[in-house]
Amino acid sequence: MVDALLLQASLPLRSLDAVAFGAGPGSFTGLRIACGVAQGLAAGAGIVTVGVGTLLAIAQAARAPRVFACLDARMGEIYCAAFERSAESFSVIHPPQLCTPDAAPALRGGNWTGAGSGFAVHAEALARRYAGHIDDVQPELHPRAHEIAVLGADLLRHGLGVPPEQAHPLYLRDHVALTVEERRARSRAELPEGGR
Repeated sequence: MVDALLLQASLPLRSLDAVAFGAGPGSFTGLRIACGVAQGLAAGAGIVTVGVGTLLAIAQAARAPRVFACLDARMGEIYCAAFERSAESFSVIHPPQLCTPDAAPALRGGNWTGAGSGFAVHAEALARRYAGHIDDVQPELHPRAHEIAVLGADLLRHGLGVPPEQAHPLYLRDHVALTVEERRARSRAELPEGGR
Protein backbone atom coordinates (compact mmCIF):
# COMPACT_ATOMS: atom_id res chain seq x y z
CA MET A 1 0.00 0.00 0.00
CA VAL A 2 2.85 2.38 0.80
CA ASP A 3 4.54 1.54 -2.50
CA ALA A 4 1.29 2.10 -4.39
CA LEU A 5 0.71 5.46 -2.71
CA LEU A 6 4.26 6.66 -3.40
CA LEU A 7 3.99 5.49 -7.01
CA GLN A 8 0.68 7.34 -7.42
CA ALA A 9 2.29 10.52 -6.04
CA SER A 10 5.48 9.98 -8.11
CA LEU A 11 7.58 10.24 -4.95
CA PRO A 12 10.45 7.99 -3.92
CA LEU A 13 10.47 7.21 -0.19
CA ARG A 14 13.83 8.95 0.25
CA SER A 15 12.32 12.24 -0.96
CA LEU A 16 10.01 12.44 2.07
CA ASP A 17 10.97 14.49 5.11
CA ALA A 18 9.44 12.13 7.68
CA VAL A 19 7.08 9.25 8.36
CA ALA A 20 4.21 10.13 10.72
CA PHE A 21 2.38 7.44 12.70
CA GLY A 22 -0.45 7.19 15.22
CA ALA A 23 1.44 6.90 18.49
CA GLY A 24 -1.49 6.14 20.78
CA PRO A 25 -3.08 5.56 23.11
CA GLY A 26 -4.81 2.56 21.62
CA SER A 27 -4.49 -1.20 21.28
CA PHE A 28 -1.04 -2.56 22.11
CA THR A 29 -0.76 -4.54 18.88
CA GLY A 30 -1.96 -1.70 16.67
CA LEU A 31 0.42 0.79 18.27
CA ARG A 32 3.40 -1.56 17.96
CA ILE A 33 2.62 -2.24 14.30
CA ALA A 34 2.21 1.48 13.47
CA CYS A 35 5.43 2.41 15.24
CA GLY A 36 7.38 -0.53 13.81
CA VAL A 37 6.31 0.17 10.23
CA ALA A 38 7.17 3.87 10.62
CA GLN A 39 10.57 2.98 12.08
CA GLY A 40 11.33 0.53 9.28
CA LEU A 41 10.34 2.92 6.51
CA ALA A 42 12.17 5.88 8.07
CA ALA A 43 15.33 3.90 8.86
CA GLY A 44 15.48 2.52 5.33
CA ALA A 45 15.06 5.98 3.81
CA GLY A 46 17.31 7.81 6.26
CA ILE A 47 14.55 10.15 7.47
CA VAL A 48 12.90 10.93 10.81
CA THR A 49 9.64 9.78 12.37
CA VAL A 50 6.85 11.83 13.94
CA GLY A 51 4.53 10.27 16.51
CA VAL A 52 1.06 11.84 16.58
CA GLY A 53 -1.31 11.27 19.49
CA THR A 54 -4.47 9.42 18.47
CA LEU A 55 -6.63 11.58 20.75
CA LEU A 56 -5.21 14.72 19.13
CA ALA A 57 -6.01 13.22 15.72
CA ILE A 58 -9.62 12.76 16.84
CA ALA A 59 -9.71 16.39 18.00
CA GLN A 60 -8.41 17.46 14.58
CA ALA A 61 -11.12 15.41 12.86
CA ALA A 62 -13.86 16.95 15.03
CA ARG A 63 -13.17 20.43 13.59
CA ALA A 64 -14.48 22.11 16.74
CA PRO A 65 -12.95 24.77 19.01
CA ARG A 66 -13.13 22.66 22.19
CA VAL A 67 -12.88 18.87 21.98
CA PHE A 68 -13.01 16.16 24.60
CA ALA A 69 -11.56 13.18 22.69
CA CYS A 70 -12.40 9.78 24.09
CA LEU A 71 -11.63 6.23 22.96
CA ASP A 72 -13.04 3.04 24.44
CA ALA A 73 -10.14 1.39 26.29
CA ARG A 74 -12.17 -1.73 27.15
CA MET A 75 -12.30 -3.18 30.66
CA GLY A 76 -14.79 -0.40 31.58
CA GLU A 77 -12.25 2.37 30.94
CA ILE A 78 -11.56 5.13 28.43
CA TYR A 79 -8.55 6.89 26.98
CA CYS A 80 -9.31 10.61 26.99
CA ALA A 81 -7.86 14.09 26.60
CA ALA A 82 -9.25 17.62 26.23
CA PHE A 83 -8.04 20.18 23.70
CA GLU A 84 -8.83 23.76 22.74
CA ARG A 85 -8.04 25.01 19.25
CA SER A 86 -6.41 28.41 18.97
CA ALA A 87 -5.72 29.66 15.44
CA GLU A 88 -4.06 26.65 13.78
CA SER A 89 -2.82 24.81 16.85
CA PHE A 90 -4.21 23.04 19.90
CA SER A 91 -3.74 23.75 23.58
CA VAL A 92 -3.83 20.71 25.83
CA ILE A 93 -6.38 21.22 28.62
CA HIS A 94 -6.13 17.65 29.95
CA PRO A 95 -3.32 15.40 28.67
CA PRO A 96 -4.06 11.83 27.56
CA GLN A 97 -5.06 9.58 30.43
CA LEU A 98 -6.72 6.28 31.24
CA CYS A 99 -9.71 6.33 33.59
CA THR A 100 -13.26 5.16 34.09
CA PRO A 101 -15.96 7.33 32.48
CA ASP A 102 -17.15 8.45 35.93
CA ALA A 103 -13.63 9.60 36.87
CA ALA A 104 -12.94 11.46 33.60
CA PRO A 105 -11.43 14.95 34.10
CA ALA A 106 -13.74 17.90 34.70
CA LEU A 107 -14.41 20.35 31.89
CA ARG A 108 -14.93 24.06 32.49
CA GLY A 109 -17.69 25.90 30.70
CA GLY A 110 -19.79 24.71 27.80
CA ASN A 111 -19.51 24.45 24.04
CA TRP A 112 -17.44 21.25 24.15
CA THR A 113 -17.62 18.58 21.47
CA GLY A 114 -17.29 14.98 22.57
CA ALA A 115 -15.58 12.83 19.94
CA GLY A 116 -14.54 9.22 19.58
CA SER A 117 -15.63 5.65 20.28
CA GLY A 118 -15.79 6.20 24.03
CA PHE A 119 -19.00 8.12 23.43
CA ALA A 120 -20.51 5.16 21.58
CA VAL A 121 -19.61 2.60 24.24
CA HIS A 122 -20.05 4.72 27.40
CA ALA A 123 -22.73 7.15 26.19
CA GLU A 124 -24.84 7.22 29.37
CA ALA A 125 -21.96 7.58 31.84
CA LEU A 126 -20.29 10.33 29.80
CA ALA A 127 -23.61 12.15 29.29
CA ARG A 128 -24.05 12.22 33.08
CA ARG A 129 -20.45 13.25 33.70
CA TYR A 130 -20.52 16.11 31.19
CA ALA A 131 -24.10 17.36 31.42
CA GLY A 132 -24.07 21.09 30.67
CA HIS A 133 -20.55 21.00 29.22
CA ILE A 134 -20.68 18.88 26.07
CA ASP A 135 -23.12 20.24 23.49
CA ASP A 136 -22.28 17.99 20.53
CA VAL A 137 -21.17 14.37 20.33
CA GLN A 138 -19.42 12.71 17.37
CA PRO A 139 -18.99 9.07 18.47
CA GLU A 140 -18.11 7.86 14.96
CA LEU A 141 -14.79 9.72 14.80
CA HIS A 142 -11.58 7.72 15.00
CA PRO A 143 -7.92 8.49 14.23
CA ARG A 144 -7.35 8.54 10.46
CA ALA A 145 -4.27 8.80 8.27
CA HIS A 146 -5.33 12.23 6.98
CA GLU A 147 -5.32 13.83 10.45
CA ILE A 148 -2.11 11.99 11.39
CA ALA A 149 -0.43 13.42 8.27
CA VAL A 150 -1.66 16.99 8.83
CA LEU A 151 -0.66 17.01 12.49
CA GLY A 152 2.61 15.18 11.74
CA ALA A 153 3.60 17.87 9.22
CA ASP A 154 2.88 20.56 11.82
CA LEU A 155 4.92 18.76 14.49
CA LEU A 156 7.77 18.34 12.01
CA ARG A 157 7.71 22.10 11.25
CA HIS A 158 8.16 22.65 14.99
CA GLY A 159 11.24 20.43 15.04
CA LEU A 160 9.57 17.45 16.74
CA GLY A 161 10.74 14.71 14.39
CA VAL A 162 12.94 12.02 15.97
CA PRO A 163 15.30 9.38 14.58
CA PRO A 164 13.51 6.05 13.98
CA GLU A 165 15.22 4.35 16.92
CA GLN A 166 13.75 6.97 19.27
CA ALA A 167 10.15 6.56 18.08
CA HIS A 168 7.86 4.89 20.58
CA PRO A 169 4.14 4.36 21.21
CA LEU A 170 2.21 6.08 23.99
CA TYR A 171 1.05 3.33 26.36
CA LEU A 172 -1.27 4.41 29.16
CA ARG A 173 -2.19 0.96 30.42
CA ASP A 174 0.16 -1.69 31.74
CA HIS A 175 -2.60 -4.09 32.74
CA VAL A 176 -4.26 -5.54 29.63
CA ALA A 177 -6.34 -8.42 30.95
CA LEU A 178 -8.14 -9.40 34.12
CA THR A 179 -7.35 -12.63 35.94
CA VAL A 180 -10.23 -15.01 36.65
CA GLU A 181 -10.31 -13.79 40.25
CA GLU A 182 -10.32 -10.11 39.17
CA ARG A 183 -13.25 -10.81 36.80
CA ARG A 184 -15.17 -12.53 39.62
CA ALA A 185 -14.49 -9.63 42.01
CA ARG A 186 -15.63 -7.10 39.38
CA SER A 187 -18.82 -9.11 38.71
CA ARG A 188 -19.60 -9.22 42.45
CA ALA A 189 -19.01 -5.47 42.75
CA GLU A 190 -21.43 -4.78 39.87
CA LEU A 191 -24.31 -6.80 41.37
CA PRO A 192 -27.16 -4.80 42.95
CA GLU A 193 -27.30 -4.90 46.76
CA GLY A 194 -30.06 -7.54 46.82
CA GLY A 195 -28.13 -9.87 44.53
CA ARG A 196 -25.02 -10.09 46.74
